[in-house]
Amino acid sequence: MKGVILTNPYDTNTPQQHKVRRMQQELTALGVDVFVVPNDRFVAGVVNGNISCQLSADFVLFFDKDKYTAEMLQQRGIRLFNSAEATAICDDKMLTHIALAGQGIPMPDTLPGALCYNPRGELSDEYLQLACDRLGLPMVVKQCYGSYGEQVYLVETKQQLKNKLAEIKTNAYLLQHFEQQSCGRDMRVIVIGGKAVCAMLRVNTGDFRSNVAHGGKATVTEIPQTVAEMCEKAARIIGLDYCGIDVLLADIPKICEVNSNAMFEAMESATGVNVAKLYAEHIVTTVKQGDNHGHKKFLG
Repeated sequence: MKGVILTNPYDTNTPQQHKVRRMQQELTALGVDVFVVPNDRFVAGVVNGNISCQLSADFVLFFDKDKYTAEMLQQRGIRLFNSAEATAICDDKMLTHIALAGQGIPMPDTLPGALCYNPRGELSDEYLQLACDRLGLPMVVKQCYGSYGEQVYLVETKQQLKNKLAEIKTNAYLLQHFEQQSCGRDMRVIVIGGKAVCAMLRVNTGDFRSNVAHGGKATVTEIPQTVAEMCEKAARIIGLDYCGIDVLLADIPKICEVNSNAMFEAMESATGVNVAKLYAEHIVTTVKQGDNHGHKKFLG
């Protein structure tokens, strides 16, 4: 069996490099010929009116967010982990909430930000007040695209909201109710092949974001059955082979984000669970069973 790990050539963060190395190790241990390819080699494109693919592999472990390359590889019949559709949904935080809406999954109230195409455009006071009335203050502002807890902000006043939106108004963003009970703490749950396999509690006493990248401390935790079932359902709806789901710890636990390319260095360290091995085993089993289906586009 031959596999390719397709990576973003500009993501040199230690957790990402750890993930690539660990997956290469575990896949190799299962007898897979693994090649790491940076996604700046034009492995796919539209040539002479058709999709051209430069890769020959039984599967691609897609460690990038390039929806164009993912879609082209998938159209050429290559099994992606995760699929192009699932990756695109998770990459856009607003699309994630839309995909999970109406499915009985608790989430914080979330509104799409009004995208301003004119950098000189003025945010109306009515818009700002309506956001405050609907979501309350403090409020979370998130750019729809971002990783490692970046591009996520907490605003405490209407003026702070105005200032922050003036900075990011030409980018896709969302506005979200702030779950005070979960300030600086959440649960990260890893789901592989539809099964919640491990979780860690992340606590940050110096930031409202619990991310390890921003100083959060991770410890192993049991997954309550209701949380496990909620996370497994979310992964199934989006069509994910692998993901890390962030759960806010309010009276009713709520899904905050679903990460299709979740790092697992901290998870393996905190829990002792060999996440890379479990994911590699899922990939090999899936490919051997001939599961090369694409996932239904939820907007299609």
